[in-house]
Amino acid sequence: MNPLTLLYRLYQLVFIAPFLLLTTFLTAFFTAFGCMLGLSRWFAFTPSKLWGWTLIRALFIPVTVEGRHHLQPGQSYVFVANHQGAFDIFFLSGFLGREFKWMMKQSLRRIPLVGYASEKAGFIFVDKSTRQGIINTMRTAKARLQGGTSLAVFPEGARSFTGHMGDFRRGAFQLADTLQLPVVPITLDGCFDLLPRMRGFGFVTWHPLRMVIHAPIAPIGKGADNQKHLLDESYRIIMAALPERHQGYVKNADQ
Repeated sequence: MNPLTLLYRLYQLVFIAPFLLLTTFLTAFFTAFGCMLGLSRWFAFTPSKLWGWTLIRALFIPVTVEGRHHLQPGQSYVFVANHQGAFDIFFLSGFLGREFKWMMKQSLRRIPLVGYASEKAGFIFVDKSTRQGIINTMRTAKARLQGGTSLAVFPEGARSFTGHMGDFRRGAFQLADTLQLPVVPITLDGCFDLLPRMRGFGFVTWHPLRMVIHAPIAPIGKGADNQKHLLDESYRIIMAALPERHQGYVKNADQ
């Protein structure tokens, strides 16, 4: 191990680890507290944006964001991104530059404080257990995605083991179809190199991050054909912007 890598790991152990624990707690606390006071428009998004931005900057990770000019003020979108690693959440939260709600698994609601804060912030927990649960999820999303507030989803539903893309689930595209919202594909690159899933919560490897915000895909109608069109186009566009070494479909056994 070279001296710079050793120094970087020591810095993570002494500073970043306690910093991450503290800021995660504070982000969840202030999000929940601010939303309880009725200030949800600011507290539902800003603390998590600062949390993601600060952590990546504290790790001295260079960031490139392309394509923000594609997004129109006041327009709500469904953002769909590939899921390379745990840092995708920090990256999108800190650097997308748009207010959005996360679409999350029901199981994440059980995480102490974080699940409660996410609920107070109006994040959308997907209930696929019954038909009525799906209908209620759609109603909740329709009520919350107003006035430029958007939705962010990882359609793969699980982090990649290889850096390659797996299958996309249809939920986000069904929601976009129901609400007739444009879908914005986002390519995230670098998070797999930064902290691959197989390493768990190990040391971060310094690596640049790149986000490409692609042009919105407008609905071409309503129904199954539109959903397929949104899914297929998003998948193709996101993959085309990945580096060659991460091109191509690889089945993810966790999906």
